[in-house]
Amino acid sequence: MAKQAAAKHAGEGWRPSRRTLLIGGGAGLGLLVAWAVWPRAYSPNLTADAGESVYGAWIKIGTDGHVTVAVPQSEQGQGVFTAFAQIIADELGADWKKVGVEAAPLNPLYANPLGAATVFETALGALPEWLRERQVVRSALMLTGGSSSIRQFEPELRAAGAAARAMLCMAAARRWGVDWKACDTVASQVVSGGQRLGFGALAEDAADETPPEEPPLRTGTANRLTGQRVARLDAPAKVDGSLNYAADVRLPGMVFAAVRQGPAGDTALLTADEALAKAVPGVLSIVRGDRWVAAVANTWWAAERALAKMRPAFRTPAERIDNVSLEEALAKALDGAGTRIVQTGDLAADFRGARVVSAEYSAGLALHAALEPMTCTAAIREGRLSLWLPTQAPSLARAAAAAAIGMGQDQVTVHPMMAGGSFGAKLETEVAAQAAAITRAVGRPVQLTWSRAEDARQDRYRAPAAARLTAKLGAGGAITGWLAKIAAPSTGRELAARLLGGDPLVAGALALSGGDRAAVAGAAPAYAIPNLAVDHHPADIGVPTGYWRSGAHSYTAFFTESFIDELSHIANIEALSFRMGKLGNEARLARCLQTAAAIGGWQGGTAGSGQGIACHSFRGSHIAVMAEAALAPGRRVKVTRLVAAVDCGRVINPDLVLQQIEGGLIFGMAAAIGCSTGFEGNLAEATSIADLNLPTLADAPDITVELIDSAADPGGVSELAVPPVAPAIANAIQASSGVRLRRLPLLSDVG
Repeated sequence: MAKQAAAKHAGEGWRPSRRTLLIGGGAGLGLLVAWAVWPRAYSPNLTADAGESVYGAWIKIGTDGHVTVAVPQSEQGQGVFTAFAQIIADELGADWKKVGVEAAPLNPLYANPLGAATVFETALGALPEWLRERQVVRSALMLTGGSSSIRQFEPELRAAGAAARAMLCMAAARRWGVDWKACDTVASQVVSGGQRLGFGALAEDAADETPPEEPPLRTGTANRLTGQRVARLDAPAKVDGSLNYAADVRLPGMVFAAVRQGPAGDTALLTADEALAKAVPGVLSIVRGDRWVAAVANTWWAAERALAKMRPAFRTPAERIDNVSLEEALAKALDGAGTRIVQTGDLAADFRGARVVSAEYSAGLALHAALEPMTCTAAIREGRLSLWLPTQAPSLARAAAAAAIGMGQDQVTVHPMMAGGSFGAKLETEVAAQAAAITRAVGRPVQLTWSRAEDARQDRYRAPAAARLTAKLGAGGAITGWLAKIAAPSTGRELAARLLGGDPLVAGALALSGGDRAAVAGAAPAYAIPNLAVDHHPADIGVPTGYWRSGAHSYTAFFTESFIDELSHIANIEALSFRMGKLGNEARLARCLQTAAAIGGWQGGTAGSGQGIACHSFRGSHIAVMAEAALAPGRRVKVTRLVAAVDCGRVINPDLVLQQIEGGLIFGMAAAIGCSTGFEGNLAEATSIADLNLPTLADAPDITVELIDSAADPGGVSELAVPPVAPAIANAIQASSGVRLRRLPLLSDVG
């Protein structure tokens, strides 16, 4: 089984063509040489506890019958621990009450090419698919992001469960003297006729069996876990408080650290009054980095107070960043040269001499604002560094920590912890590098936690963007031409350079690629428009940006679905009908629109109705959202109702999907009305949760979610609901008040 799983990842029996190798001019020879030395197979490195037997890379079975599933993905509340275990338990025929999970070790077998291609779209998208996948696997890039977990791993998990089931059946068949194919599994027992043997009794013998090259997958619907609302595996420990997060880690002799970092831009630490800091009771030492300073104490609060006392000063960047500079950078970029990312038809000919409709939109910076700030515990023992932290990319965290203290990556062990939210923030690795440097400096285990203010000021924000959309309306409201010019930072290139910049292949791909696809992802409408173009206008804003839940889709869907609504008014066609007439080739999205409208009691979005609608296709899934909203006293947006219809393909666990859609709707609503910050003096103005104008329980609307049955392969879910919420709310406000809001957060451009 180990060989079988390795073959799937390593590509045994597969070879690239000469043509696909010879890319980028003279790069071909180097790639051929690299291909020749790349490994073809990887061995599992799961560790068995007493009484356990390992079944390849994914499964362990104990003599007491328990089943443990290795999960390489970060659990951030999205339910991946439960979903992965459910897929394997379904194929294995395990009793759900006997199934558990553990974090998978770092290994190329668990690399996530689909997630990497999504998150690092600009860098890795320039490579041929075979080379991209090979590079991700070779570098053991385990990554949680881009709603990729089920889409990437479901086939491997099913194959692993089927292989282990075959091995258990083989072991039982030997004892009974029957054909193993006549055996089956149910409720953690192998059955054949009236004979039954539990998994525990067979675990050791079955581990020595060799599964068939292509173990048969389950068919039929009897005794299946897939599609069932099984209980989340992490729920009991979250409810009773026994679940450990990074802040719960305690090591012998451990101390606590807080940190202050320089402002955005080219800065460095200049001065810090260490004497005042050390006068704070409990403070043990001060550690300096190039652009940060940390206080170490016997409590985190003492360390944080010491930082306030020492008043660290940083070099002021030459380029001043504030609200005005951000707006000017976007405006300058939008009026400047752009790179065409998407093109179909002949837009220039369609627009030539025609009357067109244009509108401009914008979106401000958005914070991740996860409940859990950045944190990492680090310890060096016997020449090895150990890290405990919530991370979406453990191999990148390991590399950053090792580089920070000049240690080999093979000397670093990462213990992935449950994440208290992330939304993309925990792809970043700076906290791991800082914790490593601090523990080396003080010679003791250290737990570093950023304060809420530090977490906000040092965020890698969702990029701001400005857009100029232009369309030509033809007879009957047909859209014959569409041009989207979007000014935004090159976040994809920036993220790849920051996190993968040490990889020569990635660096080469960045040098070869033109434009930044990630910066305008989702900007091509799903509607049938014969002449279409999307241009990216790179904006240098001076503020670091990163991956944020749904990425650029969070603003491109706002631009597109707001503009579609405006066009429907100009064409004097009801907004739902206007959309439906242009979705002939998008039957699944059209069904979502019809379903949301029917369930929501759509009244046509007429003046005074307070109803708005929007839709979006994303990561292989489709969604439509109907909102009921209005402007409330005190310059507030009041959302009273959200109705969503979702087609995300075959569903593993309906409860997990519902939780992610409901959470995504609230997250999208938060982004629509707040979750942003201004800038002054190169620092974010928002320093607390209270500064973000997030919705409270009292603001929560009535939510209805309808999951549409589908036999299609599973699509992404965790980010799906975010993009269409803001335009649905904006369209509802236009219907209720006649005011068209074209900026996110909504009302941020109203005096």
